[in-house]
Amino acid sequence: MADDPLTPYGNRPMVTPIVNAVNYEYSSFEVLRQITDGEIDGYTYHRDDNPTVRAVERQIADLEGAEDCVVCTTGMAACTMVYLTYLSAGDHLILFHDVYGAHYKVSLILERLGVEITWLDAADWQSVQANMRPNTKMILCETPSNPLCKLVDIAALAAVAHDAGALFVVDNTFATPFHQKPLELGADLVVHSATKALGGHNDLMAGAIATHKDAYNDLWFTRQAIGTTLDAYSASLLERGLKTFELRAEKIAANGLAMARLLDGHAKVSRLMYPGLENSPGHAIAARQMHRGFGGMLAFDVGETIEDAKRFITALHVIIHAVSLGATESLICVPYLTTMLYLPEERRTTFGVKPHTVRLSAGIEDTDRLLADLDQALDAV
Repeated sequence: MADDPLTPYGNRPMVTPIVNAVNYEYSSFEVLRQITDGEIDGYTYHRDDNPTVRAVERQIADLEGAEDCVVCTTGMAACTMVYLTYLSAGDHLILFHDVYGAHYKVSLILERLGVEITWLDAADWQSVQANMRPNTKMILCETPSNPLCKLVDIAALAAVAHDAGALFVVDNTFATPFHQKPLELGADLVVHSATKALGGHNDLMAGAIATHKDAYNDLWFTRQAIGTTLDAYSASLLERGLKTFELRAEKIAANGLAMARLLDGHAKVSRLMYPGLENSPGHAIAARQMHRGFGGMLAFDVGETIEDAKRFITALHVIIHAVSLGATESLICVPYLTTMLYLPEERRTTFGVKPHTVRLSAGIEDTDRLLADLDQALDAV
C-alpha cells in the first residue's frame, strides 16, 4: 500500500481521489526510467494513464474475471479501439446486425480502410462457421443483442473463432458481468458501454475493454496513440456507480422478469423478447451462460403500428421515455426512431425490428409501481 501513489501515508481513502493532473513531476531520472520501463506503476501524462482511471480499470477487470481492463471515453470508443488494434486492410470481420446501431457507421470507416465485413442475423449465429474465410480475423457479437435480446452461444462461437485463429469479442453491456462472464466461456475480449449499468446513473460516459494482460498492452498503445483516455472526474463517478452495481443488477433483473411475465400473453403485445422466459427462443442458451438472473432488457411489439407504440409510451408515468439503458430509472424507447437511426431506413427492419417495437430497460423502482404503470399504459393502446 505504501508504494501506491494514492496512499502515500499507508492508509487508503474510502473514495479514490480525483487526480486531475495532466502531467507529473519526476523526483529523479531513475524514477522516470522505472516508470517508462514499466518497473513501477507510475504516471507521466494523462493521455498515457491516470491513477483514478487505473483504479476503476482494476475494479472492472475483477468483475469480469479478467487480468486487466482498459477504460476509455465511450462504449463506441472501446469498440473502435478494438477494431483499430486488431484489424488491417484485407482482413475480414464478422458482425451481427443485432449490435448497437453505431457499429454501422464505424463499419463504413473500416470498409474505407480496406476491411471486409460480413453482417449476419444473431438468430442465425450457427451460420458463422459457413461465413468464415481464410482472412477472418475477428468475430464481434452482443448477447443478449440490442435491441431484440437475441442469444448467441458464446462458447460455441469462441470455438469457431479460435479454430480459425480469429479473435472473439463479446459486448457484455446488456448482460452485465453480474449475469454473464464471457471470458470464462472463451471470449478473448469483453467490451462495455460503461455509461450503462456499470455507471448506472445517467451522469457519465465511458467504455471498457476487459481482457488478458497482453491484449491490455496492445489496447493501451492504441488508446495512448489516439487519445481516448477517460477523464478523472468521470472515472470517479464510474467508481461510485460500481459500489452499488451488484445490488442494482440484481434488482434490475428482478424487475425485468416481473415486467416480462406481465407482458407475456397480453392482448396488446404481439411479440415479446426476454431471455428469462422459458418460451423465449434463446432461453436454453441464456440458462447455460447467464447466471444470477437474465438482466433487465426487454423488447416487445405494442399494438400493430408505430402510432400504437407512441400512444403506449406517452401514457406511461413511472417508466421514462429516453434512450440508454442500465440506469436506476426504467427507460423505454422505440428503436426504429432512436437507436436504429444510425442505420439506413431499409436496414432498420431487416433483422426483426419493427416500427412498433419498443425496448424497455428495467430500473430499480418498486416492482408493483412498474407493473401498474405498464398495465394502465397498455389500456391506452
